[in-house]
Amino acid sequence: MIEEASGGHKVLTSLDEIETSEDIRIASDPLERVIGQEEAVRLARIAASQMRHLLLVGPPGTGKSMIAQALALHLRRPTEEIRVVHNPENPERPLVEVRNSDDVEKELESKGYAEGEYIDPKEAPVNVAERLGYRCTSCGTYSSPKESFCPKCSRAKVAQQIRPTSNNPFGDILGGLMEVTMGQMAGRDRVTTTRKRFGKEEVVVFERSGDMIKVLDQPALEKRRELEKESPRKVIVPIGRNPFVLATGASETELLGDVRHDPYGGHPQLGTQPYDRVVAGDIHNAHQGVLFVDELPHLGHLQRFILTAMQEKRFPIAGRNPQSAGASVRVDSVPCDFIFVGACNIQDLPQIMSPLRSRVNGGGYEVLVDTTMPDTNENCMRLAQFVAQEIVMDGKIPHASREAIQMIIEEARKRAKLMDNKDKALTLRLRELGGLIRAAGDVAIVEGAELIEAKHIKEALKRARPVEEQIKEKYGSFLGGVAKDISGSERDSSPYHYWNQHVHDDKQGYR
Repeated sequence: MIEEASGGHKVLTSLDEIETSEDIRIASDPLERVIGQEEAVRLARIAASQMRHLLLVGPPGTGKSMIAQALALHLRRPTEEIRVVHNPENPERPLVEVRNSDDVEKELESKGYAEGEYIDPKEAPVNVAERLGYRCTSCGTYSSPKESFCPKCSRAKVAQQIRPTSNNPFGDILGGLMEVTMGQMAGRDRVTTTRKRFGKEEVVVFERSGDMIKVLDQPALEKRRELEKESPRKVIVPIGRNPFVLATGASETELLGDVRHDPYGGHPQLGTQPYDRVVAGDIHNAHQGVLFVDELPHLGHLQRFILTAMQEKRFPIAGRNPQSAGASVRVDSVPCDFIFVGACNIQDLPQIMSPLRSRVNGGGYEVLVDTTMPDTNENCMRLAQFVAQEIVMDGKIPHASREAIQMIIEEARKRAKLMDNKDKALTLRLRELGGLIRAAGDVAIVEGAELIEAKHIKEALKRARPVEEQIKEKYGSFLGGVAKDISGSERDSSPYHYWNQHVHDDKQGYR
């Protein structure tokens, strides 16, 4: 998130008070950074506080995605973690476990306690350090247990060699080989012994742990035994997750979850147990958060699964490939209580399933986003704020001068008239304006300028033109550009040539 400008910034009410875009305060509230969509922002705040669904309808580049992300940042952090637990009675039907944040924190503390404490090898008893391979038995030098020979005396840390005898003419060679072998095997991974503590004798285990030694006392060993008795489990939705999940263009497995294939069929000794192969879908990862789907109609039939998840707030995870070993595995009642935010263009609205729209209307709001806003001083300042936001978020271009900001606002007026036929208005199709700002910033960087100036905006307007305009300028028309761009053989086989010659019998397009 962008940090709010320092408290030294005064509230600016007019463009005349701005020297550069660096003077403009950037709001810390993400919803306040959405420009010109007051109604959508108001309903987004309600949706965040009341857990309501939202459908945003409007053309691209008007802030729909930004509203969805800002809504997610207004939610509290997730408080539940979802796990899949091994079911010993029926391994192909793993169980679901939901733990709250307090339980997760206690478990982490308990597991940390079961891990024991770490000590320097020099703090361990001498015989323990030698048996674990940290201390040389010959000279007492400490070194890594990975080193079979002492770096100081070059002898095996565990010196056990076979002395030559008169009955074995190869005893000297054999003894040297045994010393090397025993040196390579020097040290154990674990030593169990006893010690007195507070007047009581207790079992204590020393384990290798890199360059340190792990010490497990009696309580730690008991805690470890308790953990080993529990059924194994896997966290599929962690508690520290991002509350915003983008599911645009997701496949069925990405959206709904899956069970990975195991070539050994989940064999207890050779394969991977079914619970460990379960993968959560986007609808599960969005639990207690926002599931955002842009271009919603492109999901097609998958909309009905989202509808079911919204209704039940639970959705099973099953293997989705009938040829996979995961096809027989199913985890029922996996939580997926999320805020659904969908977005689409106006022309795609009929392709959204009626029951899904009904579910949104029954538990949320539908919003038609604005494409323009009135050309007032206040809204001009909002556009100036947008310029500052784009520059800071890009992070690679300099700030803009007042003249450059005024030129961008003038371009917003022109686009409102050209694209929406609105007089005395400013466009809210801000994605293209953002591209203009970045293009101007790139020009300024290449020139070594400290600020984006008006001349850089003019240059960017030439460079940032849509390719259709460039084709029209160069060839006179789009069809003329197509005709010049393809070869003779392509003309004979292209759909354009067929349509032009056989349907209209007119070759004027090629000219």
